[in-house]
Amino acid sequence: MIIVRVMGGLGNQLQQYALYRKYQSMGTQARLDLAWFSQSVQDSMAAPRRFELSDFGNLPLEEAKREEVRALLGRTYEEQAGLGEKVKRRLLPGRMPVFEESEMFHEEILSWDNRYLVGYWACEAYYADILASLREDIRFPKGGDERNRGAMEEMAGQTAVSIHVRRGDYLDTENAAVFGGICTEAYYDTAIRYIKERYPGAVFYVFSDDVAYARAHYRGAEYRIVDWNRGADSFYDMQLMSCCKHNICANSTFSFWGARLNGAADKIMIRPSIHKNSQVCVPEQMKKLWAGWTLVTPAGECYT
Repeated sequence: MIIVRVMGGLGNQLQQYALYRKYQSMGTQARLDLAWFSQSVQDSMAAPRRFELSDFGNLPLEEAKREEVRALLGRTYEEQAGLGEKVKRRLLPGRMPVFEESEMFHEEILSWDNRYLVGYWACEAYYADILASLREDIRFPKGGDERNRGAMEEMAGQTAVSIHVRRGDYLDTENAAVFGGICTEAYYDTAIRYIKERYPGAVFYVFSDDVAYARAHYRGAEYRIVDWNRGADSFYDMQLMSCCKHNICANSTFSFWGARLNGAADKIMIRPSIHKNSQVCVPEQMKKLWAGWTLVTPAGECYT
C-alpha cells in the first residue's frame, strides 16, 4: 500500500491528492493520511491550515486508518520519529518505509507499492496523464459571491487570461529569502507581452492577496481586478482562474492548479522558471517535466 501524507494549503493538498490518484490509476492500492490536520497538530503550527479537499464535496478519496499507517510506518504521524529512523532515512532513503521528497521529480517512486510518502509533489510529470480525469472530479460547489457567476459569464465571451500575483506572506523576511524575487515585474511584463502578441484583444483578470498593489500596477482598460473572494471563499479564485482561456501563474501551487483545471485544449500556461531561489532552471529538463508550459525567468527570458 502507498500512503501519501496530506499537508499544506489547497494547492499542495491537490498535488498530494493527484499523486494518490496516479497510483490508483496504475492499480496500486493507495490511501491519504490526514493526521497533519488534527487539532493537536494544528495547535502547534505557527500558520495553521485546514483540510480543504472536503470543500469539493464528493471528491473520491480514501483516508488511511491509523492502524494502516502504523503497519507501514511503524508509528503514526503524531508519534515522533526516533533518532535511529532519522539517521537511516538520511543514509538509506530508498530502503526506509517513509520517503521524503528532496528533488523536483523522483521517477522511481511510481514503481513502488509499499511506502509512506512525504512531500508536495508539485512536478506535473507525476500526474500529467490523469489531469483530464481529475478535472472531471474536482468540482467547485455552488455558492460564494454572486460576482463569480457574472465574471464567468464575462470570461466566456472573451479571451480571458488570469494573472496571479502573490505577495502577502512571500514578503515576510524568511519567506522572501525562499520565494522572493522570482515573479518580478520583468516576469509579468514578458508573460503579458507573450499573450498580447498572440491575442491582442486579451482581457486580464488579476488575482492577488495584495489588492492595493494590483490596482496600482494593473490600471489599463484590459485589466480586471478580482477582489471579492476572501477567507473561506478564497478558493473560488482558483475556479475563476480555471475558467480563463490562458493562465499566468505566480510561483504558487494555487495558481498552478488554476491552470491545470483549465480544460481549454489550446490554453497557454505560463509559470516562473523556478519555484524557489534554491532551484536552478535547466530549460531542457523543465520543458520535459512541465510539458506544455511556457517558462519565464525572473529576468524576463522566455522558454517555450
